[in-house]
Amino acid sequence: MVGRLPRTLSGLGPCARLPGWCAGCAGTSRPGFRRSLRRRRGTGRPITRATLETLAERITGGQARDLASQLPQELRGLVARPTEDPERFGLADFFERVQSRAGVDRQVATDGARAVLDTLRESVRAKEYWDAVDQLPQEFWQLTGPRPERLQTRRVGT
Repeated sequence: MVGRLPRTLSGLGPCARLPGWCAGCAGTSRPGFRRSLRRRRGTGRPITRATLETLAERITGGQARDLASQLPQELRGLVARPTEDPERFGLADFFERVQSRAGVDRQVATDGARAVLDTLRESVRAKEYWDAVDQLPQEFWQLTGPRPERLQTRRVGT
């Protein structure tokens, strides 16, 4: 039915009506954020919340706000930061924070964080995702992959 908000997905709240977020909105080319998370294993609410909160601590406040603006309403507060300066910590600490917040074992935290970041990459504007990734140390590329422009092509036979 045209003009109606799609029904609540996964009990997380009403559609944010942002391009790419709702599986039911006309004109969306990307899968809905919540639908994408449901397809991935190990990405329940605790993992999603823990990963977004931990990512927000590691990037600047401005970048966190930019990323939050593209999330469904009920997830925006998890990424919003009251301060501008990011905390400095590595990938091992990232996983430990996700594990502690979600109350899961290390492997579940690792797999879940990877799934949440993959879903972010597929669901938000590429610029916002890669701007956030650019603020992370290179070791985070294990989760995110490098920015596509950073991949260098090899010439065969040279």
